[in-house]
Amino acid sequence: QVQLVESGGGLVQAGGSLRLSCAASGRTFSGYAMGWFRQAPGKEREFVASINWSGGITYYADSVKGRFTISRDNAKNAVYLQMNSLKSEDTAVYYCARRHGRNYYYTDDYDYWGQGTQVTVSS
Repeated sequence: QVQLVESGGGLVQAGGSLRLSCAASGRTFSGYAMGWFRQAPGKEREFVASINWSGGITYYADSVKGRFTISRDNAKNAVYLQMNSLKSEDTAVYYCARRHGRNYYYTDDYDYWGQGTQVTVSS
């Protein structure tokens, strides 16, 4: 069993920054790719960023490219999402998840999810 716990969300003004953290339990963390998704009210959950097991390969949604950075620390069983230049449209609940499939973009290729952390960007 894998448990994922997100933290670091909050209220921030547009243009500001936040750093989300995802703490994972279980010894299998380092062997898996991880991802961040987000879901705004009334919208589908959408892909934000993904990182492979070593941290050497990352993917980003076009909407966050150049502003967000995903990273991981396998020694600490943690994944991070540094979010800069935040916009009101970034407001959502952010989830981290463990990827078990080949497609980093699809929610169905992730098997374990955290409970989410709220990010609210005021304009």
